[in-house]
Amino acid sequence: MTARALLLSAVLLGLAAQTAAAAEISVPAGRGELARAIATAQPGDTLRLQSGVHQGGVVIDRSLALIGQDGAEVKGPGAGTVITVEAPDVRISGLTVSGSGSSHETLDSGIKLTKKAQRAQVAGNTVTGNLHGIDIHGARDALVSGNTITGRRGKRMNQRGNGIYVWNAPGATVAGNTVRYGRDGIFVNTSHHNTFRDNTFSDLRFAVHYMHANDSTVSGNVSRNNHLGYALMFSSRLKVQGNSSTGDRDHGIMLNYANDALVEGNVVRNGGRKCLFMYNANKNVIRGNRFESCPIGIHFTAGSERNAFSGNAFIANRTQVKYVGSRNHEWSAEGRGNYWSDHASFDLNGDGLADQAFRPNDRMDEVLWTQPAARWLLGSPAMQLLRWAQREFPALLPGGVIDSAPLMRPQAMAANLEGNRQ
Repeated sequence: MTARALLLSAVLLGLAAQTAAAAEISVPAGRGELARAIATAQPGDTLRLQSGVHQGGVVIDRSLALIGQDGAEVKGPGAGTVITVEAPDVRISGLTVSGSGSSHETLDSGIKLTKKAQRAQVAGNTVTGNLHGIDIHGARDALVSGNTITGRRGKRMNQRGNGIYVWNAPGATVAGNTVRYGRDGIFVNTSHHNTFRDNTFSDLRFAVHYMHANDSTVSGNVSRNNHLGYALMFSSRLKVQGNSSTGDRDHGIMLNYANDALVEGNVVRNGGRKCLFMYNANKNVIRGNRFESCPIGIHFTAGSERNAFSGNAFIANRTQVKYVGSRNHEWSAEGRGNYWSDHASFDLNGDGLADQAFRPNDRMDEVLWTQPAARWLLGSPAMQLLRWAQREFPALLPGGVIDSAPLMRPQAMAANLEGNRQ
């Protein structure tokens, strides 16, 4: 037998021995039982937690699986983190986790994944009443999926913790979780190449809050009745696709110093202030979205330049676009613009495009934004004369949005994007 064959045989024997040595250990509820089971377990073992309350405040320092039977609960003492993971390839599922401390300084959490917890999997748990639900704190390639996270409701919202906190955790995937109450559903700070998909958020400050998080994907998420849906800030090259925001109090989507993003196929409706707010956001592609029934469809300001808008539907917003400035912005791409529910026009050649360009704002809109008291004069003959003159003599119009190829009807959206968000 060759040396290479001998080495391969030794490796296979070692793996077989390790697999054979892995054990399933039943852990009874009771004080100290879980900590003792962790301390005596071997890497690769599975700890099956029996129904009942297990004492929290434990640290997993080896590669284990913690699997809860029906009714298994890990409860902390009200101080610190309930379960801390400091080993790679740990799996936690089927547990109810509660009883963390209240320190923001130490980020007290239901479950904390430290930088040693590479490839951790936290799936199918109920995490309730903790300061922070799950803290992915430096763990690369972590998976947090299918958990139900309920935060705290006491104190002011800004003093609560986040459902899922992500810090410097490249490759993390957060998918299929339901988060309610607390501060933010997912708060991401200085973490790149992450995926956040198919989560549901309600009764929070922000559903998703991004700070300094580049090259990440936010897709298929649902935000309902939060203060703000998707706050994407100081980040580049994001993909924001197929999300929905319904009834969020302030903005559905906010791009604040967010650049080179693709914002596509999202639905924002019934927002309290603005469907989309863009502040100093540049070189973004905004296409195929539906902005509906907000006081303002899109407000963009503070030097937001070189953004491409096409295929969007602006439906029944009180003000479709708010922009105060002297520059003109063309909102069509490759001969196709956007649908505007308040654009009365014809399509004589039947190509699906309106025969007249559309300007969502005029000089009167600009006056109203800068001098709100002028609203009392809206019905006066002078105002009607000014608007008639602008229609007849377009040179009188201010700088702003021009859609040279407006659509006659809204672009069809994928059924799974719009139908699931009614």
